[in-house]
Amino acid sequence: MTHRLILASASPRRAELLAQLGVCFNVLPQAIDETPQNGERATELSLRLACAKAQSALENAGDAGVLVLGSDTVVSVDDMLLGKPISVEDEVRMLVQLSGRVHRVCTAVSLASRDYSASLLCETKVRFRQITESEARAYWNTGEAEGKAGGYAIQGFGAAFVESISGSYSGVMGLPLFETAALLVKLGVPLWQLPAAACEKGGVKP
Repeated sequence: MTHRLILASASPRRAELLAQLGVCFNVLPQAIDETPQNGERATELSLRLACAKAQSALENAGDAGVLVLGSDTVVSVDDMLLGKPISVEDEVRMLVQLSGRVHRVCTAVSLASRDYSASLLCETKVRFRQITESEARAYWNTGEAEGKAGGYAIQGFGAAFVESISGSYSGVMGLPLFETAALLVKLGVPLWQLPAAACEKGGVKP
């Protein structure tokens, strides 16, 4: 049976990454409560939210043959969770915390159908150079930081802060491709094999 693949995310970066695997998919963003639970770690939060996004999209898809992919990224430093900045003050606070230090980026990916679900977690260590407050404010003014976990985008202007990375670059962007491919292949979803013409109308073509 051929499953229709859905990406439960509004992130254009996740859509771009998933397209690199050569699969056709539709996008169905989900609005869920992303508030951390008391004592919840970054790994636990990212896994819970990725699963919640996938399950929510599964319920809203209205298709018994659908296969849903959910993903969530959480940034932490010294076990302190960093959310998404909504103001320049938030941004400065986050980047000052990350300045000259190593932080962790945990991205979980969950794949679910009506009778199956599985999740994988990707953890990456990122070291930032020293960042001044004026640099943090200037970066906020680029418009790139808003809505980004940890307050930066590694694939954009934020790359200038990155001294080194140990782990998955795509995981830091928001969708770890190694783990995502492993989940898809396990369910028999072929990679790089669907011609663009095979994508249903409205789907994202590789």
